[in-house]
Amino acid sequence: MFDVLAEPTRRRILDQLRDRPRTVGDLVAALNISQPSVSKHLRVLREAGVVHARKDAQRRIYELRPEALAEVLAWVEPYRRLWSGRLDALERHLDAKEQR
Repeated sequence: MFDVLAEPTRRRILDQLRDRPRTVGDLVAALNISQPSVSKHLRVLREAGVVHARKDAQRRIYELRPEALAEVLAWVEPYRRLWSGRLDALERHLDAKEQR
């Protein structure tokens, strides 16, 4: 999963799909990259299970499968807690400094 997400264009595609399902044409227009490039990246994302494609007449509509990102979330969570605790401590320090 980390190899799949390491590629910046794939992350940009996922950012677009976070809002709503989109067609390849929508993604090409939003990202300003070629249709073959978008299709290549969507294939990788689909094979990894991160996106799902459904047919709508002649078009394919791609949507994000957030549950597929559970592995990434599980790995990131301890680091998020680490930073959250440190940021909370910084906020307390700055608040105490302001009150002096």
